[in-house]
Amino acid sequence: MKSLLVVCSYHHHNTEKIARVFAKVLDAQFKLPMEVNPGEISEYDLVGFGSGIYGGKNHQNLLSFVDKIPEGNSGNAFIFSTAAITGVTKINKDHSLLKEKLESKGYVIVDEFSCKGFNTNSFLKYFGGMNKGRPNAEDLKHAEEFAQNLKLKMTG
Repeated sequence: MKSLLVVCSYHHHNTEKIARVFAKVLDAQFKLPMEVNPGEISEYDLVGFGSGIYGGKNHQNLLSFVDKIPEGNSGNAFIFSTAAITGVTKINKDHSLLKEKLESKGYVIVDEFSCKGFNTNSFLKYFGGMNKGRPNAEDLKHAEEFAQNLKLKMTG
């Protein structure tokens, strides 16, 4: 299975930590959006799209990249993120715009993952931030389990 991770991870590199676990388990390439030719993305069996959550949605650079993917790209994709606040309802809301854009291009979203990430945006920086130390070892273990389950689902 040929896999690619397209990742925007800034500030504290929370999402990058999760992406590196996914890359290892899925034997996937890990690239920034500007390092990927949108036309070549269809060469992959599975593509993971990940970023931190900013204002209730994935990073604008990731959303802009998906806009450049040619119509009719069919394939399997998954979405992942790190955020200050998580939960099933929150994940569905946070990922909804990216999911809609990917599905409109022809992608099937096979799964989604999110965990807490250290956040010092806005006024939080004055209080030492939120979720210090996240993603932690337990989050990384959950990411590994997620990737293993995803691999089984795709190959199995």
